[in-house]
Amino acid sequence: MEPEERKKIATKLHSTAIHLLRTLRTQDATLGIGPAQLSALSVVVFGGPISLGGLSKSEQVRPPTMSRIVEGLVQHKLVRRDSSKEDRRVVMISATEKGARLMYEGQDRRVQKLVRLLGTLSEDDIQQLEKATAILSGVLV
Repeated sequence: MEPEERKKIATKLHSTAIHLLRTLRTQDATLGIGPAQLSALSVVVFGGPISLGGLSKSEQVRPPTMSRIVEGLVQHKLVRRDSSKEDRRVVMISATEKGARLMYEGQDRRVQKLVRLLGTLSEDDIQQLEKATAILSGVLV
């Protein structure tokens, strides 16, 4: 396949991925916190405890910005801050039960929305999506 054809496919995939995420994110409005806090909470819930610096890097924001995001999550009792046992200067962020419950609730709503969208497709289309998902997962590893 020619490079230009690959670029066209990549452009379509990029656009589709963004539209899919935007469509699914509409389910998050009922959770009561903003997108930046949800994104950070997702990293903590699904990735386990993480340092404030690691969370900043993961979310591609500066540490002062992440400190403000985490402070909001702490105020909502969705995460807690603790000093690292290895280095007391390092602040570790971990999810509370409430935070994990909220994140799983949001994930469930997004998945249910996706299930409804996929319900309009044929079995063949679903099988093609399953194959494409496996291929993309392999590329992203």
